[in-house]
Amino acid sequence: MLGNVPSVNGGKTGFKMKNITRRLVTFGLGAVALATVAACGNGVGSNGAPTIDARSDQTLSYLYNTYPSTRDIADKAAGVLVMPLITEAGVGLGAAYGRGVLRVGDVTVDYYSITQASAGFQFGAQQYAHTLFFMTEESLADFRRSSGYVAGADLEYVFQNEGDSFKADTNTITEPILAMVFGQAGVRIGATVEGAKYTRIIP
Repeated sequence: MLGNVPSVNGGKTGFKMKNITRRLVTFGLGAVALATVAACGNGVGSNGAPTIDARSDQTLSYLYNTYPSTRDIADKAAGVLVMPLITEAGVGLGAAYGRGVLRVGDVTVDYYSITQASAGFQFGAQQYAHTLFFMTEESLADFRRSSGYVAGADLEYVFQNEGDSFKADTNTITEPILAMVFGQAGVRIGATVEGAKYTRIIP
């Protein structure tokens, strides 16, 4: 019987097999989560560029009307990345996916997808939007040159906590990239795009 087979190397083989099994299960759950979000209503299988542009227009309109100070930021920015509909789902590990536009001078210059994995057990799905404001020509150029830009922990967020009406006076903003994560319920305080990967696409 298999149950009577002794462990090899003092139990090390059994330990390794448990680790391998755990990793396979983790990978499988992550793959299921990514497949789930990719199938959700985030632009996949849609009419492509016109749909993404229309959603981006609606998202920016909502953002500027709800948080007027962000219009000032956008006017000073070298470029704005708009991710109008990101779907985050979790079956074990969480994953997020979405598509959006990069605008320079209010004109779409490129389309991007975003993928992001999140740690911790999650179940269910939610949708939200976010924007990246590139406040310098250098930060915009670095983003556009990258074949797969990954957001780091050094991003500055427009809203830091519930008490902030606005992170900083628009005349004193010096950070190269400002981020804002929000949804229908308002700003997602504490939400982060750290680890998100942005890839240029042809919709």
